Amino acid sequence: MNISKIDLNLLVYLDTLLRECNVTRAANQLSITQPAMSNGLKRLRNLFNDPILVRTSEGMVPTERAIELQPVIRGILMTLEETLAPNREFEASQSKRVFRIMASDYAASTLAPKLLSKLHAEAPDTTLDILTPSDVTFHDVENGKVDMAINRFENLPQSFHHKRIWKDSFCCLVKADNPIIENFSLDSYLKARHIWVSKTGFGVGVGMDPKDVQKLGWVDEALAHFGKHRNIATFTRNYHVAIHLAKEQNLVATLPSKAANIYLDDAGLKILEPPFPIPPFELDMIWSPLLHRDASHIWLRQKVAEVAEELK
Repeated sequence: MNISKIDLNLLVYLDTLLRECNVTRAANQLSITQPAMSNGLKRLRNLFNDPILVRTSEGMVPTERAIELQPVIRGILMTLEETLAPNREFEASQSKRVFRIMASDYAASTLAPKLLSKLHAEAPDTTLDILTPSDVTFHDVENGKVDMAINRFENLPQSFHHKRIWKDSFCCLVKADNPIIENFSLDSYLKARHIWVSKTGFGVGVGMDPKDVQKLGWVDEALAHFGKHRNIATFTRNYHVAIHLAKEQNLVATLPSKAANIYLDDAGLKILEPPFPIPPFELDMIWSPLLHRDASHIWLRQKVAEVAEELK
């Protein structure tokens, strides 16, 4: 294959087609016509002597050869885009940039207020758009549509950059006159009714099953080590909802300490140490290699890191 005869636009077409697995969506993504994308797919098939995408009852599916090509092509395009990106200084005070951050409810509750204050002080005309995990996919972050994601992550694509923000422990939040305060032990904890709260990762959430310990998360996995389980009365994906429910009902909310500490001065609530050990967890921010050297993005990462350090 003579590389000098290859239209490099075909690599962009291939990358988009393999992400979307749909000719029409890929065409829309690149703002070209559907016939033009169909022609591009035809040329790709001739170039690689492979069907690339095969139509099945479940839609277009990439071939084995296409699956092998995808990370290679993605890496080439990322390197090229990063190399060609203009290297200008970021003038925060003059910027009208919109920063888009995917943040879990926990991350948004703890970080966003101070981050917003810092942005308004140093870059008053910028806008902060906070998205939920259900709004965003890894592809959105990888393609630079979202500046960063701040959450707890177990598995990440190798291409992403990431930075540890902090470690956090757990505590229990209860109504100030909840009788459990008089004798807060593992036994009384297990007899109480609980609020489950969590929302991590990407994509739309699904309903929870109280018996599915592995999907319930850190608190219930920690209890499972003792052969115990708690009585979950309410499931929510919002930390503030969990805290308000604990304040109004005789329910126990076991949640990250930094989220609970937002209500430290609320006389209607009491913060207690969990009556059993729960391993701490880590909060990370991740971003695309496409934005790694962007001056405005570097500035944003610095601001997030500064806020995180203040909150430690």
